[in-house]
This record gives sequence, C-alpha cells and structure tokens, in this order.
Amino acid sequence: MTTTEYRRILLDGAVVEVVREGAELVAADGRRIDAADAHHLPPVAPGKIVAVHLNHRSRVEEFGTSLPPAPTYFHKPTSSLNAHGGAVVRPAGCKYLNYEGEIAIVIGRTCRNIAPADAGAYIRGYTLANDYGLHDFRDTDAGSMLRVKGSDTLCPLGPGLVEGWDFRGKALRTYVNGVVAQEGSTDEMEWDMHYLVADIARTITLDPGDVLLSGTPAGSRPVQPGDVVEVEAEGLGRLANHIVTGPTPVRTDCGAQPTESEEVRSTALGGDWELRGIRAPRR
Repeated sequence: MTTTEYRRILLDGAVVEVVREGAELVAADGRRIDAADAHHLPPVAPGKIVAVHLNHRSRVEEFGTSLPPAPTYFHKPTSSLNAHGGAVVRPAGCKYLNYEGEIAIVIGRTCRNIAPADAGAYIRGYTLANDYGLHDFRDTDAGSMLRVKGSDTLCPLGPGLVEGWDFRGKALRTYVNGVVAQEGSTDEMEWDMHYLVADIARTITLDPGDVLLSGTPAGSRPVQPGDVVEVEAEGLGRLANHIVTGPTPVRTDCGAQPTESEEVRSTALGGDWELRGIRAPRR
C-alpha cells in the first residue's frame, strides 16, 4: 500500500504543511529542508484529543487486572499538545512522570453514528503519540485524568501524519535513552482503530483533525530530566522528546498537591513495587 507522510513545520517564520521525501521535507512552493533540521509542530491541530484507557493485553496482564466489557476513555486538552523534538516538562516537585508510547488516529471527515466496518473511510491517517502521565496527581484526578494526562506538554504527536498506513500487525516500541522500554503490537489491542472511532462517534461528533489515542503496551515507567524518550512504529517513523524540569513548583496556595501514595506508586511503577498487599489499579 502506498503511503504519504505530511508534517507541519515552522518554515521561514510561517506554519507550513510539507511532504516527506526521504530525508527531506518539501513545501508546496518547492522549498526543501532536511527533516533533521526542521522545527517540527504537531502534525495536526485537533479540536479534541480522546484517549482510551486499557487496550493492550500486555498492559492488562502487567497490572493483574481485567478489561471492562467495553472501552473507557478520558480527554486530553489541546493545550497539552507537543511536537517531535519538543521538551516534556515535569513540574518542579513532581516525581512520577511516565511515558506511554501509542499510535494516534487522526480523523479526516466529520464522523457521527457510524458502524465499525465503515470507520476506515473517516480516518485521514495515523501518527505516533506519547501519552505522558503525571501520576503525582493521580490521587485527585484518577477519574478525569485531567492533570495526570492533560498538563502542558504531555501530548507529543509526530513526527508526521501518514496516510494510507495499515495499522494491522505493526510493532510499537518506546525507547528511553536508546534502550527499549516498551514493546508491543497492534495485534494485542482488544479494540482496534476502527472500533475506537465508531465507539466514540456514537455520541460525540468527530471533526477533521481530531485525535484518538489507542492505548499503550506494558512497560510504562517514570522518566527523569535529561532522559530522551522515543516512540517508534513501522511506517510511522520515530517521535523523540526530552524531559526537563519546570522552573517553578506547582503552586501551593490552591488545589490538590502532588502525592506519593500507594496508588500513585503502584500505577507509576506498573506493579513493580514493594507494597505487594495492594492490588495495582487500572491505568
């Protein structure tokens, strides 16, 4: 199957959509730039970002839990968007920032009340995502995941949007400082890309550019400032980001504060923890 990869970059001060041709990115007016030298932006500008909770069977087994009868979801605000090469900020005073390598679905046509068998016609393409989680806030936001998954910079997408890509049978890997930290396959997903789109579109209209995150395999763990995290899937390239510490702590004069409870640690460490008497919760 023929694929085409589009990227959004900042080129001579303007936001430009380009096509990748080998190691180069080509604008519609003929300007060319090496992909390695480009200032990348998120490949799409979604109106909403919807993410599924558990979907990969290896993640379910890691937590010693079970899947619900149907997918459950949470929402990441668009202010959490980040891009290939961008810095992911761990706020000062927080400890448990976890990577979660995923494949993101990008909607191409307005979509509402469709069958799973028809969903492919409404998908423009796919990109890589890293659904970072700031688990220090899990005690207060475990239901909504708002601060856990929606804080600024915690949704890198990229490097490009690939049209014509077949999601079946694709390996998905996450690397931390060049070492494989997560390894899974789209074939271990309980609900595939078409099912997820159709499920959300039953009650929520999906518009062109909207993004759905399809879940992560086992192996999510905390990362530290200075770490480089990369997500890779065959045909989608390699999304790279680095971790930095925010310049100021989370304010203490309002709101819930970062915690380090048994639930926070059990989730962040994926069941690899000492408090064996506590059952690891779902992601």
